[in-house]
This record gives sequence, C-alpha cells and structure tokens, in this order.
Amino acid sequence: MTDDAALAELRFLTRALRAHLEWQADTGATGLERAPREAALAAAAAAVSAPVAASVAVSAPVAASVASVAPVVSVAPVVSVAPVVSVAATVASSALVESSSVTVDSLRRLEVLAELARACTRCGLCKQRKQAVFARGTGSSGVCFVGEGPGADEDAQGLPFVGKAGQLLDRMIEAMGFDRDQVYVCNVVKCRPPDNRKPEPDEMAACAPYLSEQLELVAPRVIVALGATAVQGLLGTTEGITRLRGNWKSYRGQIDVMPTFHPAYLLRNPAAKREVWEDLQEVLRRIGRSVPARR
Repeated sequence: MTDDAALAELRFLTRALRAHLEWQADTGATGLERAPREAALAAAAAAVSAPVAASVAVSAPVAASVASVAPVVSVAPVVSVAPVVSVAATVASSALVESSSVTVDSLRRLEVLAELARACTRCGLCKQRKQAVFARGTGSSGVCFVGEGPGADEDAQGLPFVGKAGQLLDRMIEAMGFDRDQVYVCNVVKCRPPDNRKPEPDEMAACAPYLSEQLELVAPRVIVALGATAVQGLLGTTEGITRLRGNWKSYRGQIDVMPTFHPAYLLRNPAAKREVWEDLQEVLRRIGRSVPARR
C-alpha cells in the first residue's frame, strides 16, 4: 500500500471511529457488537479494517443549507436482522471497478457505505421505507446525476430512477451518447419521503454525509443536479431552479455542477425538454465530448 493510500484509509477509519464514539455518547451504548455481520458485509468491511460494520457510522461535512444539524450519520446496532448486499449492488460494483477509474479501495468503501445507508436510522424516513436506495451506474463517463429522492418504484426495486422519470432520464443519457450504466446516478436522500413530498432539511442533513462520501469516492468531472432540491442538497442554495438552470456552479470548489430540470418536471412540462437538452450539451462540451447528432 502506498503512503497516500494508507493516509486515505487512516482518514476514513478516523471518521468512522469518531462517528461511532458520537453514536455511543448519544445512545449510552458501550463497546462494540460482538456478533459478526453476514459474510458479504464482513468481506467488504474487512477491506477498511472495520471490526464490525453494523456499529460503524460515517461522518462528513453537511451541505451549507443544513449546516446547523450535526453532520453525523449513525447506524443503530442490528442484532436480529442483518442487511445483506443486494444482487443489484454487487453487479453494479463489479461493473464500476471494471469500467471506470474508481479504485478497488474506493469500491470497497462504496460497498460499506451502501450497507450503512441500508441500515441507517438517522432520520424518520427509515420508518416507512421498504429499502434504502443508494446508487446505480459506474460513473465511467465522468458524469454524475443527482436527484431528490426515491419514489415508489425506486423504493420497491432498490435502485434510483427506475420509474417513468427514470425512463426519461435514460433517454436523456442515451441522447448524450452514453450507455445507461456509464453515468453514476444517486439522490440527495436515500429513503422515500412519504407521498413523495420534498425532503425536510433534517432529512437532507442526515443523508448529506452519504452523498458527500459517494462524490468523493466516484470523483465525477461534472454533476448534473436534477431539480431545486438536488441543487439545495449539493450547494446549499434555495434559489429557484428556473433561475439556476443552465448556469455553471461548483461543488466545494472541486466539481462543476450543471443545474437543470428534474425529469419528473419534464413529464408534466414537455416543452422544457429543449432547455434541458441545451444544458446537457453544455455538460458534454465541458468534458470534451462532441454532441451526438439528434436521431
């Protein structure tokens, strides 16, 4: 292991340990859970030297719009039920390491992070979810789409953007000249809000460390923020999407962000597809790709 890799892993473990200690202070628990998790999670957790993944939490800076809420994601110990890595997540993980610049180390961290999200009880959204929805795609194109949160179809299938809005997003991705799995797709919150309402600030804050870690590990060149909630979760602004769309922004001074309309909005307002296509063409130019001819 190189010095840089060792330092990166040390930082990751330090964040996890700090978050676990904070969780202990909040709950009054002591020590670590003795029973190991399922073999699939144990293999991923071993890669980051986490003795028990069920009692580890990840902490990261929270977006500016929810900075007043403590930036900690905690996972309550699970004794009777142990979440397992889904088939979809396993397939996506294999594709991710094969077709993108994501390292094996980053892949393992993403797997652990996904398991933590699936067991997360940090906010009230966990009470009604069928499952947490983490991500899909490899990000090999250098493009990441960030949406608001899962809907009913996503909650049922465990993957983001699989309903009607997701089908439209797939056509948008294809129009850009990419295969569906070449882009990384995730949401600001990982659990479905009741009745598909907008996530509350505390719910966005609870999920912010997951999104932050995802973007750090996948390291896209460009983020396409789908709708006002995605922009708020990424940049902390409450400015309207109509004013924001089409104007380049920056995520933490490191990643270019293109705000545009959410596909669900386009289903209700088809005339806005022209504006979104203009935004996506700008994304292609920013990463040095030619704009495909319209079919």
